[in-house]
Amino acid sequence: MAATEHPGYMTFSDLGLSEDVLRAIADAGYSEPTPIQAEAIPYVLMGRDICGCAQTGTGKTASFTLPMIDILAAGRAKARMPRSLILEPTRELAAQVAESFDTYGKHHKLSKALLIGGENLADQAKVLNRGVDVLIATPGRLIDMFERGYLLLNDVKVFVIDESDRMLDMGFIPDVERIAGMLPPLRTTLLFSATMPPAIRKLAERFLMNPKEITVARPSTTASTITQGLVMLGRPKDRKPGADQKMKREALRKLIVAENPRNALIFCNRKRDVDIVHRSLNRHGLEAARLHGDMAQSVRMETLASFKNGDVKYMVCSDVAARGLDIPEMSHVFNFDVPTHAEDYVHRIGRTGRAGREGRAFTIATSEDRKYLRAIEETIGKPIPPMDDDTPQKPAVDEEETSKETSEARADDRAETRPERKPEREPKQRRKRAEKPRQSKDADRRPKREENDKSKNDGPVKGLGDHVPAFLMRDPGTGNA
Repeated sequence: MAATEHPGYMTFSDLGLSEDVLRAIADAGYSEPTPIQAEAIPYVLMGRDICGCAQTGTGKTASFTLPMIDILAAGRAKARMPRSLILEPTRELAAQVAESFDTYGKHHKLSKALLIGGENLADQAKVLNRGVDVLIATPGRLIDMFERGYLLLNDVKVFVIDESDRMLDMGFIPDVERIAGMLPPLRTTLLFSATMPPAIRKLAERFLMNPKEITVARPSTTASTITQGLVMLGRPKDRKPGADQKMKREALRKLIVAENPRNALIFCNRKRDVDIVHRSLNRHGLEAARLHGDMAQSVRMETLASFKNGDVKYMVCSDVAARGLDIPEMSHVFNFDVPTHAEDYVHRIGRTGRAGREGRAFTIATSEDRKYLRAIEETIGKPIPPMDDDTPQKPAVDEEETSKETSEARADDRAETRPERKPEREPKQRRKRAEKPRQSKDADRRPKREENDKSKNDGPVKGLGDHVPAFLMRDPGTGNA
């Protein structure tokens, strides 16, 4: 796929969008399109299939929502028959796309529906019965609604597969293929992705007809507006279980205090670690929220809203928040864990430095992470710069905490990794007996006998040369000596 040159300076008015859409864009505070928007929007308005590849944070969502609003402005939806379909891998991304339609379609009367898990099926079915112009869905819920007869897909004019590489990672490609088979063959299909692995290219070749291929940056590159840094930790002094994790938590807190971010996402590889890091930060006075896939949908949406509104500064999350979440004012990203998939690193740090703004991203690593770091550096085409010497790289386990950390917080943090079983101390009397060799009763009496024998035999030893027995000296006749 050849990279497309970004044309010279232009505004949204140069792209052929309607006046109502341009007014909504101006109300949102935008004037100049990003490269992917400048390239894709004219072709979408023409009804051309698109295969777009651009690094995260470059405005892919607006590159299809803006022209779709104009395309769908004429016409009317029928009951249970949406006029367009947008597939998203996660509920959060689906909700974000719905917000984009609210923002840019404010001067239109387009109806939309959001089909995601964790919401009431009957309520979603009622919305579909009224007819919707835009249907935004996750694959699993869409198939469920289709199989229940709540949905017909034979009137879809525009089909969007967003974050297709994430679809691949989450195992949704068979579902996407099945959904594509439910749609009418005469349609416009738009595929967008931050990376273009071979499986996604095959998907594009199968379901896109003579697509316009647009690549505005080398796949898997990171934005130049993001300052990256690597904190490489040595071996902890304390080799007890969990010492590595404790050292990483200390390093994270020191980074947060040193950087003083406006807001930040903190990524962990496992949901369990999300909970642990979340509790640790709050114990040390750094108010944080958490987000992972095991939380109820209503709680996840409430948490996201709270974070976007600035009610909390830090959000500890799993990779459920790494793809497509658009928070333009995000200042920092911290990778508490090095991602095991190199492309996840691109998506994680792409949450900052968006829309031309400056961002900072830091990764905390140990010696066990070296193979993952090599894969990441090969993917992004450059090494992650190590932190300067004045940044603490090997915080000792007993090192003094920051001013925000109370003694009670330190005790709680130590308790997270302290083994419950303590080594038994040998009783004092037992140790004393062990120092003195055991002796038998006979051995205790033996020295006394030896002393008695020695007192009796102090004279010279008598033998036949010194003593004549009395019976030899008797007179044989008288018997007297």
